[in-house]
Amino acid sequence: MLLPPPGPPPRRPAPGEAADPAAEAEEARREAEDRTDRPLYLALAGLGAFALLCLVLWPMRVLPATLAVAGVLACAAITVPLGIALVQNRQVAARRLELVRERQEAERAARERELHDRLDGHARAHAAWQAACRAFEAQPLWHGVTAPPDTDAVLVAGGADAGWSALLTTIGVSRLREGGDLTVVDLTGRSVTRDLVRLARRCAVAPRRWVLPADLPGMTLGTDLDAGQRARILSAVAAASGGADDPDADETLLLRLMEVLGPRAGIAELIGGLRALITPEDDAAEDDAALALLTPGQRARVRERCADDPWERAWELERRLSPFEAVGTRAEEGGYAQVKIISTDRASGGVAARVYGTYAVAALSELLEVPGGPDALRRPRGPRGRTVVVCGAETLPEGELDQVLSAAGTGGVEVVLMFRDAVPAALDRFSSPGRLPVVMRQETAAGAAAAATAVAAAGGGGLTLHRLTEAVAEEVGDTAITPEEDPDAEVVADDRYFASPHTESGAVIRSAAAAVAPLDLVRHVRSATVWGEATSSQEWAAAPLDAEGDAARHTRALTPDAEALLALPATAAVVLGPGGPVLTDTNPGILTLSTATLATMDDSRTSGHESDGAPGTGAGEHDRPEPVRPRILPAAAVPDTPAGTAPAPVGNDGAPGRVPPNLGPPPERLDWRVR
Repeated sequence: MLLPPPGPPPRRPAPGEAADPAAEAEEARREAEDRTDRPLYLALAGLGAFALLCLVLWPMRVLPATLAVAGVLACAAITVPLGIALVQNRQVAARRLELVRERQEAERAARERELHDRLDGHARAHAAWQAACRAFEAQPLWHGVTAPPDTDAVLVAGGADAGWSALLTTIGVSRLREGGDLTVVDLTGRSVTRDLVRLARRCAVAPRRWVLPADLPGMTLGTDLDAGQRARILSAVAAASGGADDPDADETLLLRLMEVLGPRAGIAELIGGLRALITPEDDAAEDDAALALLTPGQRARVRERCADDPWERAWELERRLSPFEAVGTRAEEGGYAQVKIISTDRASGGVAARVYGTYAVAALSELLEVPGGPDALRRPRGPRGRTVVVCGAETLPEGELDQVLSAAGTGGVEVVLMFRDAVPAALDRFSSPGRLPVVMRQETAAGAAAAATAVAAAGGGGLTLHRLTEAVAEEVGDTAITPEEDPDAEVVADDRYFASPHTESGAVIRSAAAAVAPLDLVRHVRSATVWGEATSSQEWAAAPLDAEGDAARHTRALTPDAEALLALPATAAVVLGPGGPVLTDTNPGILTLSTATLATMDDSRTSGHESDGAPGTGAGEHDRPEPVRPRILPAAAVPDTPAGTAPAPVGNDGAPGRVPPNLGPPPERLDWRVR
């Protein structure tokens, strides 16, 4: 999570308890009376009582009139100043009460102003907290993982059939989104392309599929190359079948045959030329269909041109090339196909898969080295729009692996080699320049130990695994691949939906599409793949975050050691990038989540901007970046980034790689109504 949890909302300030001005004035008056007025009142009461006594004693003849009158006058003389003092005290008390009221009014006004300011501050803080909540809840939790710009090939070590199916579908999503070209060579015999085929057809793109060896007559791959390229391909096929001690001599022999038969001679004619070398001159061999393709003059020239080659070599080369005699013999002229799948039949065995896979990969390598590529691999736009994926690359000879990797660097084509286990053929190439190593679940303890060593050498530490990765992998299981006894089940199942050459939306299924709209692509991933269905069933994963940040409870720490790599979920992959290992999820269904984005972590960090919210609350809108287009591996990742990392601020200086904030309110809508 790039944005930290906003925490609890700010508390609304409560007004303080204000004192009653009347009560305080009464208290002040009583205090003044206690100190000054009460003695005066006592004095006045005493004087009044003395004057009354004088008036009472005068009629009684106790006091003479003179003394009585004098006493009364004396009391009156003393009472006047006392009354004046009382009046003055009254005025002073009234003035004090007025001052108290003025002071209380000023304090009340000050308290009201302070409370108003505190309420305004609370309103701003609450608005900032709400903005932080919206940004926190809307922030993407799954980010895209892209290959570095200088990457030519991705090397995948390990992986179960279900994991490879998810990875192929994810790569297919990227190619279909950009209108790119995708070629898959599947040497597993398990048809891991089932979901890829269904997704392509749901996007109105019909994949072109060849299952070898049954579809060799209809495949034109490698038949339109020049003589040198075809000779190299056929010599590599002979070497892959075993027993070839000198591939260069085989290539030389094939080149000599093409000098006689022509550079466009088919494999059947080349086999006829090889049989001519091992057939006596007086034997017409009319019952041999391949030898009958050559005229007597061609047979004689072949024997003359290849007289130095031993017949044993010709016999062995003819025996190894005979399974490819029908290549392209019944091929129909077809247009460009955006998605092409070449797979091998598992019933043919491992040696046959190696031979047919070598032919397909060697032919593709020759095509990739051609600048611009032929029509079979040409992409409508962009220099890096072609991707070739080889599933089961461990069955290929070492030389063909080096050849296709070299072609990837020179032909501007992305190559993904997927090895069943962490074999030396994969690990030895991890450190080569232009390679992106990826480690998936291992099947053997030896492979897991070797893969763990490679991860540790790349700086592997603690990673974070999301519970969704485990839940989806457990739910899908082996349903992502086609059973061995029914290799075409994905086409049969797809025909239930597409009995006509139209999709359910009415779009015509075609061989290629310029691009597929992102929203349509997400909808097709959800409906046409088992990964999208399984991910959609995990409702808790699609729920937005709450203010407490419940995503932390859905993850667990993972140490990429040998034991962990053996129990890794099927779709989990450790990408050994330049910045260190990153645990990714190749599940294409993650793209259907509202919390997923194709933007990388770095893109998200540089696309936000600071707000005027309260410090420490993470306030401010975090603009979602424009999704980038991943080149090879657009896998959704759970980043190994501590929570609470704030995005870098963005200013208005137009710094490269930063998005300026959207300033000001939107303009008013125009009203076109007639008044």
